[in-house]
Amino acid sequence: MSFRDEFKLLLRARYPLIYIPTYEEERVEAAIREEAANQGNRPVYTWDFVDGYQGNPNDAGFGRRNPLQALELVEKLPASAPGVFILRDYHRFLEDVAIARKLRNFARLLKSQPKNIVLLSPRVAIPDDLSEVLTVLEFPLPAATEIKAEVERLIAATGHSLPGRVLDDLVRSCQGLSMERIRRVLSRAIATHGELQPEDVDLVLEEKRQTIRQTQILDFYPATEQISDIGGLDNLKDWLLRRGGAFTEKARQYGLPHPRGLMLVGIQGTGKSLTAKAIAHHWHLPLLRLDVGRLFGGLVGESESRTRQMIQVAEALAPCVLWIDEIDKAFSGLGSKGDAGTTSRVFGTFITWLAEKTSPVFVVSTANDIQALPPEMLRKGRFDEIFFVGLPSQEERKAIFTVHLSRLRAHNLKNYDIDRLAYETPDFSGAEIEQTLIEAMHIGFSQNRDFNTDDILEAASQIIPLARTAVEQIQQLQEWAAAGRARLASKHNPLSDRIQRQLQ
Repeated sequence: MSFRDEFKLLLRARYPLIYIPTYEEERVEAAIREEAANQGNRPVYTWDFVDGYQGNPNDAGFGRRNPLQALELVEKLPASAPGVFILRDYHRFLEDVAIARKLRNFARLLKSQPKNIVLLSPRVAIPDDLSEVLTVLEFPLPAATEIKAEVERLIAATGHSLPGRVLDDLVRSCQGLSMERIRRVLSRAIATHGELQPEDVDLVLEEKRQTIRQTQILDFYPATEQISDIGGLDNLKDWLLRRGGAFTEKARQYGLPHPRGLMLVGIQGTGKSLTAKAIAHHWHLPLLRLDVGRLFGGLVGESESRTRQMIQVAEALAPCVLWIDEIDKAFSGLGSKGDAGTTSRVFGTFITWLAEKTSPVFVVSTANDIQALPPEMLRKGRFDEIFFVGLPSQEERKAIFTVHLSRLRAHNLKNYDIDRLAYETPDFSGAEIEQTLIEAMHIGFSQNRDFNTDDILEAASQIIPLARTAVEQIQQLQEWAAAGRARLASKHNPLSDRIQRQLQ
């Protein structure tokens, strides 16, 4: 149900107190006025702390710098007189005992009157004693149709035109921004060269990066890594390549749903994060990185509000890839956390969205300690697949060495004995192989020469891989995967033979 439909329903059902968290005052007020006009041409009264009530000459300035007096205007009108009262930034006054009591009285009084009080706020901040009387109504960021209409209006104002494909690219790049930001960045582009051009997509993307940074929840992550940069993990790469066109309109016509996402479980340094970046680059989708720890705030209701904001921004940017690194760190020991249930509520909101989302947000979660995750996270329906990423086999280590050396020394790759390097580095992860090469480069650089195979072997002899320092943890992970609870990311994974023996 759209915002307008929900708001219309709340007006008709005489919901007295409506709370709308949004930064887009101008846009939401325009929508409220339009729906109020459709509902018997109801008058709309708008108040803020600095100017009081505005728009109605009889009440201009009433309630200036007095939030309690702002509510008294509702009582001054006859009981049969309809009205919608918009109170801006009113969340700042809800802790006042007089205002809280007045609103609770209105919750009973206005059920029989055609009046509605709408509180506008940039975030959800509702005291416990008002949680039962306030109805929260989400106001979404502009949809593609709204953005396209605004872009076409701006193009018409310049007297120029844009090809349909460029217009579609520009509209898609604007998704996830507020209408005010869209107008601002496009006006900047028009002021620069007198019209909108295909290159202005880069301006919009930079504005989008600024917006996402300001949320302090999501990061707009540049993805330049390619599928070919991943050494090994053939099963996982085959799975991803088959879904390369799953976000197209052709896939919708075929009847395919949007891919939901995948969980990558395994040992640290085995390429899980690299895979998330490569997915976004290969599918030509924006990559958003979520640090789950940023969802949690110190104020009551702030964590839940941040979670909703994260979901809203991700869905507005769709299609996109949402990368959640080390999700096990955020939700480990869920039942034992002494935070008055905040973590449980955030987790509940998050996994409900994972199961019910219809937007093309492809979620890639990585985890090192699968035992720390609640079982609800792993059930089918949250993700399309759960892959186990284990230590690379000798063949995969050979591929990893080839990838790194091709990037570092493509001109003399043949001078390195890659077969020997792969053989001499058992139990090394991809990250440890990369660190080995960096150490070998230091050896060569310190002696004013290029590094060679012997330098790499010397560096490898000085590195103690995680497989030897965290034996128990890795063994638990391997046993978990061997039990058939996850799909193996590698065709040559050492677990393959073990699982086959168990199945026989």
